[in-house]
Amino acid sequence: MHTKNLELVQLSFTSGCRLVNIEAPAVAAIINVTPDSFAVHCSSCTESDILSVASRALQEGADILDIGGYSTRPNADFVPEDEEWRRVETALRAIRRTWPDVIVSVDTWRSNVARRAVEVYGADIINDVSGGLWDENMYETVLRARVPYIIMHSGWTDPMQRQTAAYPDGVLSAVLAFLQERIDLLHRMGIKDVIVDPGFGFGKTLDENWHLLRNLRVLKELDCPVLAGISRKSMLYKLLGISPAEALNATTAAHFAALDGGADILRVHDVKAAREVITIHKKLNGGI
Repeated sequence: MHTKNLELVQLSFTSGCRLVNIEAPAVAAIINVTPDSFAVHCSSCTESDILSVASRALQEGADILDIGGYSTRPNADFVPEDEEWRRVETALRAIRRTWPDVIVSVDTWRSNVARRAVEVYGADIINDVSGGLWDENMYETVLRARVPYIIMHSGWTDPMQRQTAAYPDGVLSAVLAFLQERIDLLHRMGIKDVIVDPGFGFGKTLDENWHLLRNLRVLKELDCPVLAGISRKSMLYKLLGISPAEALNATTAAHFAALDGGADILRVHDVKAAREVITIHKKLNGGI
């Protein structure tokens, strides 16, 4: 990645054989192909449902479609690898057939799902909530695929969230140390295009999540684009005593804070609202 901060307005990366440029801040639209996500968009996993959600996201200004077939909400059901791939493949096949040039990321911690998504359907980005800790082959897969890698800090030690890490030196120090160590390793391997995600809602208390958001700009020290995945998360709706379905206003407020903290990509359920907050933030900061 060549972008260091929000002011440079372009995210540039190489995916396979193509150079991709996206104006920042960018919007990654969540395409959940799962029956148990808190914001279920494509629970039936049919191509028509997937295309309907994807079409709306693109019309509203999504830069990236982020496809996931494995819910990572707390206490989610375990999904066998073949079922996860079936869901992801259904979405990839439909989207690639309809919009062959759209930028697609695949939200998976499994290296085999990542590999097949790139090899068969030309997925552009791998988005790994485990940071490479739940599948020892993930880094090598990303290296061979030659695609950008979104590395997230998760306080969970396994995909079933049975144990959460403690942060004796504070959550911000733990997130920074983990991401820096992994970025150095990835760079030594030859993986240059890395995006960092602090992992809001993953193995962190309510207060720890808010501390991360309050100090998000510190992550710019890592010299990588920053993705904020905060849309309709528990740190918002639990604070306000509301449901995820009622958390759009809270999400918009949090997105503004994330943009103030230098977020380069917002991963969202509601593209139109995210686009509006980006426009307002840019105007206030002299960008329009």
